Amino acid sequence: MTAINRMETCGSVNGGMSLPLSLPLSRPLPLPLPQSPEFARACEVLGLPVRVIKRVCGADERLRWQVQSRRLPLLGAVELISRGPVAAQPDTLQDWLHGFRRWHGARPLLLNAQGLSADALRRAGFWPVMTPATLALLPLGPEIAMRAALHQKWRNRLSRTERSGLDVQRRPPRTGDWVLQAESAQAAQRGYRALPPAFTLAFEAANPRAVQVFEVSDKGVPLAAAVILRHGPMATWQIGHSTGAGRRSNAMNLALWSAMVWLAGQGHTQLDLGTLDTRNAPGLARFKLGTGAVPHRLGGTWLHQGVLAPLARRLPQRQAA
Repeated sequence: MTAINRMETCGSVNGGMSLPLSLPLSRPLPLPLPQSPEFARACEVLGLPVRVIKRVCGADERLRWQVQSRRLPLLGAVELISRGPVAAQPDTLQDWLHGFRRWHGARPLLLNAQGLSADALRRAGFWPVMTPATLALLPLGPEIAMRAALHQKWRNRLSRTERSGLDVQRRPPRTGDWVLQAESAQAAQRGYRALPPAFTLAFEAANPRAVQVFEVSDKGVPLAAAVILRHGPMATWQIGHSTGAGRRSNAMNLALWSAMVWLAGQGHTQLDLGTLDTRNAPGLARFKLGTGAVPHRLGGTWLHQGVLAPLARRLPQRQAA
């Protein structure tokens, strides 16, 4: 099934949503991976339904959200908006919250909120499902500034690895790639959910050169690899895997640093390093923050469903936070 696209201009008034034409043009919206056109194209390759809805002023995109379809126990067919909608200005998000039923009707809607307050969501009839996650977002820029932002231990390990003579290669992903297979096996072993290798290959097929693998090896033997997905001004570290020898030699520091420098050179301004889980993966959280990444708290996961909406509006504020 192909992506369904819908675009509306900001001059029209629809469902309580209207954007003034006098707003100045903005830079391209910084779209997280699940809200990016690249993600929608990859889903299309895999035959997964995605609806793309956006509001524009002239050539300037002011609001965008992509809707995935899911089937869940008890709820049945559910629409999912992951890390969206994304708006150029905060007021536009509030307008969306007032008029979202125009696009979603009475269908159950799961919203992984970004930029919307718990109180506003509760008043709109959304029920809290999961507490907010925290991401590590890394600003990208001049190499000297990024190196200065590294935590001292992270920088020292990188310096030692740079002097060790290891090889660094940037390449596209391959069918049967060792790093994709290693990530799939690790996810199954540890019981966490991850995008399957097929998604990485579909992302590259739909967006040529948008997937880059930064691989560190010693005399041809892979030690570590970082798989990066590129989407607009942002990029996402999708997979990182080190062998035992790679962990002992801090090869991932070199792989990720090489990715940071290359991405900045290509004009990317931010690298999403994924969730910070200080309880179950404290070492990985320290590694991510050691790059100079900034913690970014999302708004949690919320459900809008007809029966629950009146109850959600009466939910005490402390329980919705």
